[in-house]
Amino acid sequence: MMRLRLSALSAHCGAFLLATSMTHYVCAQTTAQSIAQSHLAAGGREVEHGDCAAAARDLRAALTATPSLAEAQGLLGICEKRTGDPKAQAHLEAGFSRIANPRLKTEIGVELADFYYQRADIDRTLPVVRSLVALNPENIDILFFAQTIYQEMADDTLNKLALLAPDSPRMQQVVAEHLVNRGDLKAAAEHYRQALAMDPYLPGAHFELAEAILESGPNDAAAQTDAEKELETALRVDGESARVECALGRVAFLQSNLDAALAHYQRARQITPENPDALMGLARILVRQDKPSDAIPLLQKVVDDDPLNDEAHYRYAMALKAAGRSEDSREQIRLYESIRNAREKVAHLYEEMDRRVKPPEHYEPDVEPNRGPAQP
Repeated sequence: MMRLRLSALSAHCGAFLLATSMTHYVCAQTTAQSIAQSHLAAGGREVEHGDCAAAARDLRAALTATPSLAEAQGLLGICEKRTGDPKAQAHLEAGFSRIANPRLKTEIGVELADFYYQRADIDRTLPVVRSLVALNPENIDILFFAQTIYQEMADDTLNKLALLAPDSPRMQQVVAEHLVNRGDLKAAAEHYRQALAMDPYLPGAHFELAEAILESGPNDAAAQTDAEKELETALRVDGESARVECALGRVAFLQSNLDAALAHYQRARQITPENPDALMGLARILVRQDKPSDAIPLLQKVVDDDPLNDEAHYRYAMALKAAGRSEDSREQIRLYESIRNAREKVAHLYEEMDRRVKPPEHYEPDVEPNRGPAQP
């Protein structure tokens, strides 16, 4: 059933994309000075109108005159796929790899990805899907196509893991991750502990346990201490990483140990200079130290790199307000609230699908000595 749905999606994408891409292409090739270009233009029109038999004749004639004509190869591959010709794969691959026109490349790529997928060849499907998403980052049909394939791959992998090693530490880790996504952090922590009881050196598990502990009670001193212990163990087991240093920085910040927090965030930035958590952590400390002007460039970079990072917009707004830039601060608050509302809608949709995602975080207010919490 899913493969039939993907075939329908392929046809749906093709109906829209091919109409626009071929109109653009034919207009760009008005001279038609060669036989190959004449047959290519005719073949393009015939593909657009669904006449694959006539299109195939014209496109093969174009390739006879110019065997390396990438547009003819790709369009012929589309016709061959739709008529069940086994030569479709070679022509689709050649067209997709060489065509520069993004619209025509997208149409050929959708057909090629569907060709692989119908044959259960996920290893070849995935690179094509990644290219399609990069070409069309806001195309709803392409994103749906990608999500479907990624989800099926994830489900297949999970099923194999459950069958091969149902009592393994990795299976406990998978269960814990699913509980985190459902918002049940305490139960997730228990499964992480079970996994680590079986394998104390399980990669990534100490860090994930620390996150679950801290998220379940960020302002609880005992939770902070337990999370810190797990993070220190993660450093010994997994080695240094920016994410562990940032998590240690957050713990230190919550404990009001700004010197330790600063050291951890600086170390994280040494490991990964553009890590957004490190930049935001350093910015929070700078604002706390009454240096908002120094924090602003760090937060500007984060929102430039990731415009949908709601926490970054919030932190940016606080820094701008502290620097006396009230109008700019209000604009960032507007963006923050807009993104947050969108995320809440997404969370609601997942609840309707009985697949909950992590709800939007409630950020700890920056409490200044004798000033009370900062207000947007």
